Amino acid sequence: MAIVSIPTGKKVWFISGVSTGLGRALGEAILAHGDYLVGTVRDAAQIGAIEQLAAGRVLGLQMDVTEPSQVQSAIEQTIQHFGQIDVLVNNAGHGMIGAIEESSDAEVRALFDVNVFGVLNVLRAALPSMRERHTGTIINMSSQGGKRSFPGSGHYCATKHALEAFSESLALELAPMGIKVLIVEPGAFRTDFAGRSMAIAEQVIPDYAASSGMRRANLKNVDGQQKGDPVRASEAIIQAVEATNPPLRLALGAEALKGMRENVSKAIQDWEAWESVSIGADYPD
Repeated sequence: MAIVSIPTGKKVWFISGVSTGLGRALGEAILAHGDYLVGTVRDAAQIGAIEQLAAGRVLGLQMDVTEPSQVQSAIEQTIQHFGQIDVLVNNAGHGMIGAIEESSDAEVRALFDVNVFGVLNVLRAALPSMRERHTGTIINMSSQGGKRSFPGSGHYCATKHALEAFSESLALELAPMGIKVLIVEPGAFRTDFAGRSMAIAEQVIPDYAASSGMRRANLKNVDGQQKGDPVRASEAIIQAVEATNPPLRLALGAEALKGMRENVSKAIQDWEAWESVSIGADYPD
């Protein structure tokens, strides 16, 4: 099969987890923008619906981010079909509700396998072709939980804190090669994240009713009522990718921006209040 010719000025986007939520909204937005899309799904039955979004400009592929062989195959098929990846979006992931003590080892490891190690699998497979071209953008979908934490979401927030940490290092490592990194930090958006995409810890400990238990109880009330608009979020992401000086971090939603600002402000207050103690930990001059 001949490689599809990409017109000058158009980009090839590779998005993991494009069947629903922000991934689907972003896929539709970039197609409306005239770009090309490789969208991955775990269920092969969904490929047809993805490719019908824009005949000739979409390649749908089956891929589970926790399976390195599937990830490698998807990247190879993308290069064979379109010849390049201009924007890599690590979107596949899911949430989890449960107190730190309530959550089992198996539940936590399954979460990290997707949200952390799954992203690393995609990066390892895609970076060689991007390094060869010395261009491109990597978007790692974090969360406001990447800069703050909530009761009942400690393990989920831990995955996003981890993602932000290695994304910062990745940005520094790739900058000399002309490859940019964008960390996207959404708040609550009107997707299925609080529904189908949310894992719930099986164990319930009554002592946590006022903290993680409250968050668990309110989950259904939140689903479908979030202020965040996935379409507007997608346009914001495209705007950041096309900016001359794109940010390292892009907060999405007023709630996320406000909450992260407050969290950073509290950290600064602690550092300043304890400055003399912190400095005193050094050897004297």
